[in-house]
Amino acid sequence: MIKPWVFEFFPTPAEPGAATDPSRSADYFNWYLDLWPTAEPLGYEGIFFSEHHFGVAYSPSPNLLIAQVAPKTKTIRLGVMGLVLPYHHPWKVVEEIGMLDHLTGGRLEVGTAAGIPQEMAQVGLSVAEARERNDEAIEILDAALVEPVVSHRGKYWNFEGLRLMPRPLQRPTPPKWVTVVSEESARKAARRGAKICTGFHPIERVTSIFDAYRDEAERVGNPSGPEQVALRRQVTLSPNDTAARDRSLIREETFRARIMRDPRVSAPGREVFDTPDSHAFTIGSDEFVAGASERVADDVIAQCRQCGAGHFLAIFDRSVPRVQVGQAWEMFGTEVIPALREATV
Repeated sequence: MIKPWVFEFFPTPAEPGAATDPSRSADYFNWYLDLWPTAEPLGYEGIFFSEHHFGVAYSPSPNLLIAQVAPKTKTIRLGVMGLVLPYHHPWKVVEEIGMLDHLTGGRLEVGTAAGIPQEMAQVGLSVAEARERNDEAIEILDAALVEPVVSHRGKYWNFEGLRLMPRPLQRPTPPKWVTVVSEESARKAARRGAKICTGFHPIERVTSIFDAYRDEAERVGNPSGPEQVALRRQVTLSPNDTAARDRSLIREETFRARIMRDPRVSAPGREVFDTPDSHAFTIGSDEFVAGASERVADDVIAQCRQCGAGHFLAIFDRSVPRVQVGQAWEMFGTEVIPALREATV
């Protein structure tokens, strides 16, 4: 079985002026707050929100979105992929995890990320410092999810005997996830017993990253099967196969132009700072899955089988009118998800 998720980027509205007009943004928020709970009856495994800042998305505090969706749903999993730890005090993150796990009735997924260089740069945070903060925050988070009273001595945080309440409802801890783009990061996650998610890369590179994860997980005695790894791709769905693929090509062009602002992207003639503090990634054509439902299902299943992923995270095209967003969301649920849940990996 391949478990289907939504990866919700929640971008700012595409219509001119809408993002900064409170009355129009209120309507935009309300539309999505009505959409997200429909993931449950449509058969989605859950929703992963994301954290972004400074105008690219309406999700600077994705935990608030989880708190809104939780009482409108009963079974779907809810999480963030991922919460950018270098921006937060880890002890506060642990407290919010405890609250959200109760508010969701034990349906919380805990995902973390180190951050995006071009966003961090706007607040004077270097990639090197962000990596250090992320690693130290992870150390605190892992300890505090197990023990209610924690002490820590490090470069960025120092405290003694902090009692962090409430304790998460799920025992021993809620599932932990981390976003990765390299074998090194995958191995680090495997040693923690965290699940991983990746995208962007061609499927051959994704497979290499997952193989590194599986190798390290088996070495230290942690789970290493399909349930531990997730593939994230951008999905364009339409009843008309040709129309979907044409729209996806435009989406790919736009995305590639925008993502080139990320200094980690590897491209011909471009030197990438691939140092111990950061990791380069490439963008394969298989990042973009497009077509009518049967084609999309076949493509997703083939990619998940090749890399051994037991989870698939779909990013739907948000550049189209909202009515088309809703149609794609429903088509994926009614026509693609049944095939994914019947597939073997």
